[in-house]
Amino acid sequence: MREGARPEDAGAWSRAGFLRAALAGGAVVSGGAVLGAGRRDAGARAAAPPHRDAEVLNLFLTLEYVQQAFYEQAVRSGGLDGPLREFAATVAGQEAQHAAMLRERLGRRANPRPKSDAGEAVRSPEAFRSTAVDLEEAVIAAFVGEGANLSRATIVPVTTLISVEARQAAWIRDLAGVSPAPRAADPARKPDAVLDELRTKGLLA
Repeated sequence: MREGARPEDAGAWSRAGFLRAALAGGAVVSGGAVLGAGRRDAGARAAAPPHRDAEVLNLFLTLEYVQQAFYEQAVRSGGLDGPLREFAATVAGQEAQHAAMLRERLGRRANPRPKSDAGEAVRSPEAFRSTAVDLEEAVIAAFVGEGANLSRATIVPVTTLISVEARQAAWIRDLAGVSPAPRAADPARKPDAVLDELRTKGLLA
């Protein structure tokens, strides 16, 4: 990251700090409502069965793989320089670490790495910026939507990953010239909707 104070510092706390505090307590607030609304209470969410943990963690692992592949392809493309290249290179390494952490927790239950081809999305700085913003927002929405389905034992370590995802979203939004934190709370999205969007963009085969 660039040295000195950055506009996304405040935005990152709006997202990351909020998610960290809420997830550590077993719930996340989204759009003014408790994440996982429709489920009866935080206790029920904390008691999620192990197989549900694996399902959610594999979703998160897929998203991390997609991000890692996208940013690695962007760096290799040679079409980025300056702050955008710095962002792509930094985030590629972070996503690789996130994926490794999730694989370790899943063990034999980890799904294989999916195919991904960013194609035109990494051919120019403008295309990269636009796709990166959409990708980061989609990932955050999936984490918000599914985080409360994790058991309490799993939620706590995953929170450290979510906070970084929020900072990444704030960083690329700042580079794109839009507000790092446009909302007081991020909306949730269903996994299928997020995965379908990634397939439409060619980021997930």
